Amino acid sequence: MTDEPTVTRNADNSRYEIHIGDVLAGFAEYKERPGEILFVHTELDPAFQGKGLAPILAAQALADAVSSGATIVPYCPYIARYLKRNEVEGATIRWPQLPDDPTAAAE
Repeated sequence: MTDEPTVTRNADNSRYEIHIGDVLAGFAEYKERPGEILFVHTELDPAFQGKGLAPILAAQALADAVSSGATIVPYCPYIARYLKRNEVEGATIRWPQLPDDPTAAAE
């Protein structure tokens, strides 16, 4: 068993998963629309938090979305924050206007 994280797309469950060996450490859920991938929720198992896995998951999930040609729509707060702080080469992003987001009008 390896301690290196691996990220895979689990299309049956509409999520990208990060594993440490055979153990599921976290996932980023998405929904697909024609030409778009909506990231809706990212979660890490508490046992794996603080180990730098979330940015690995986000980077690889977003890179896969870019390679598919889909526009990224970040409803998930973690994915949105990652996109604001990191360059994702080739990404087309459609920022959602969330009614409960007080910063939406300022950005």
